[in-house]
Amino acid sequence: MITLLGKNITELTDIALSVGLPKYAGKQLAHWLYVKRAVSFDEMTNLSLTGREALKEKYQVGRYAPIAEAHSQDGTCKYLFEIKSDGTKKEPYIETVYLPETDRATLCVSTQAGCRMGCKFCMTGTLGFQQHLTAADILNQIFTVDDLHGRSLTNIVYMGEGEPLDNVREVLQSLTVLTSDWGCSWSPHRITVSTVGFNLGLTTFLDGCNCHLAISLHNPFPAERAQIMPAQRAYPIEQTLEILKRYDFSGQRRLSFEYICFGGKNDSLLYAQQLVKLLQGLPCRVNLIRFHQGNMSNHDLPASDEQQMIHFRDYLSEHGVICTIRRSRGEDILAACGMLVNDLKKK
Repeated sequence: MITLLGKNITELTDIALSVGLPKYAGKQLAHWLYVKRAVSFDEMTNLSLTGREALKEKYQVGRYAPIAEAHSQDGTCKYLFEIKSDGTKKEPYIETVYLPETDRATLCVSTQAGCRMGCKFCMTGTLGFQQHLTAADILNQIFTVDDLHGRSLTNIVYMGEGEPLDNVREVLQSLTVLTSDWGCSWSPHRITVSTVGFNLGLTTFLDGCNCHLAISLHNPFPAERAQIMPAQRAYPIEQTLEILKRYDFSGQRRLSFEYICFGGKNDSLLYAQQLVKLLQGLPCRVNLIRFHQGNMSNHDLPASDEQQMIHFRDYLSEHGVICTIRRSRGEDILAACGMLVNDLKKK
């Protein structure tokens, strides 16, 4: 069965025509999928019964519910989805995290099952790479969790399992649906996509949408960065920065750098100085993140203490780099940054 979720307006129009529906039914399908968020063809009552039955023979909507969930003391919710593949192999699992706050609600979505980047500090990397998610799988996370919470989402971050730009085609397809007027009509500035600096997909992403971009940096010295982020060897941060300097981030599109602080490893004045030097000339901000060790055995990567992170932040701010310390959320249910390892499947 072919999934309709994730299809663009041209594709939906062609599908409508192929089953004998009029051309304008393409817009009706888009409205049912992306505005009404229908989960079955039976809901699409302004399509003829004959047309709906013809759609059922070849197509499926593509919506499916999570199979498990966990709730943190701080209000964070984590959901486990079993990805609906084509049935040729065992379906993998991914996790999605809902982060409610007083004036906003953010969803952290996955773009791959597992990840092949192998970052030493990330629990997801221990899963290895299993499968790319389709645009339908990505959008299903967003629509399903948002519906569970009364359509309260204000922001989406592509920071869950996987490297988004390693799956750039499906990521861009999902972003097109989210931001197009025939789709969800979201502002691209409510969406942030994260990457380790996967340069093969970086220019495609930057040319293809106006969503915010976050670069996982974590160490300003290339040789040391390579020790904890193997992707540095294939996609050096120096090359990533050269690509970024060709684009304009002085307007509404925001560029940020994620920086996990490891006690005694990358949180001293020397690293802050190098970071200022590295980012010179780029309109950007830096988000400092406390290391969440979880059940990993990397004892050589201790977490920084809060006071050291404050000193690091203050040095960057005093030297022209906007810097904030990100508050940890959902650590008690393994939902914080770098902790998604599908533990709900085991439970």
